[in-house]
Amino acid sequence: MERLQKVLAHAGVASRRECEKIIAEGRVTVDGQVVREMGITVDPTRQRICCDGAPIKAEKKVYYLLNKPQGYVCTNAESSTQPRAVDLLRGLQQRVYTVGRLDEDSEGLILVTNDGELANLLTHPRYEVRKTYMVEVSGSLPPETVARLEKGVWISDGRALPSRLRVLHRHRDATRVEIVLREGMNREIRRIFAKVGHPVRWLRRIAIGNLVDPNLKTGAYRPLTLAEVRDLFALAKGGKRKEAPRSRLAKVIERRYEDSVED
Repeated sequence: MERLQKVLAHAGVASRRECEKIIAEGRVTVDGQVVREMGITVDPTRQRICCDGAPIKAEKKVYYLLNKPQGYVCTNAESSTQPRAVDLLRGLQQRVYTVGRLDEDSEGLILVTNDGELANLLTHPRYEVRKTYMVEVSGSLPPETVARLEKGVWISDGRALPSRLRVLHRHRDATRVEIVLREGMNREIRRIFAKVGHPVRWLRRIAIGNLVDPNLKTGAYRPLTLAEVRDLFALAKGGKRKEAPRSRLAKVIERRYEDSVED
């Protein structure tokens, strides 16, 4: 379900602001009934929507996996003065947006779509879709600090509690860990490691639920398969599919970043 003015805008009727005026003027019908109310939600795949008597076709849903580089922001605001992650997907007919956050200094996997339902399912806290990260922090992370992190660290947004935290390599000047989160607090990983005195040196998201692709190059993107889309919906809606083990994945990606840590 999407807001009516958004459906009209995506169908190319006019800008979203102009579509709001068109609705207010009584020029839009939904299943034969004139609609003037702002904010009404509709399903263009099941309802007949017309503007000035002409039917509006439902926009084709598209789903992409992007390996976001550092230096790009996950915003859909066209007024952004910073490079946007969505601008890496060139030549698309649909207006797409990133799902969730991955801050400018971080890299890794992020979904890009025009499917509002899936975006809501994946970002709403109650659905708890797990996201897996590989993180390098400053200093040697002692076992007692790992235990503290596993019990949860209080930050301004509340208690940050990783679903899983595993030390991959511990060096004198840096430690590499794999961490799994279910909630989506802003810059959560950076904040919790800063709280325990081990600031993040780099951060990469390596999985969204079962969705992984260690061969997707930085800055590249690809369409999701139908099976991958179905799996994301199943996970977001509380499906029983088990999440894939991360140990082999971590080792594959670990080798690609091995030279970034010095003993």
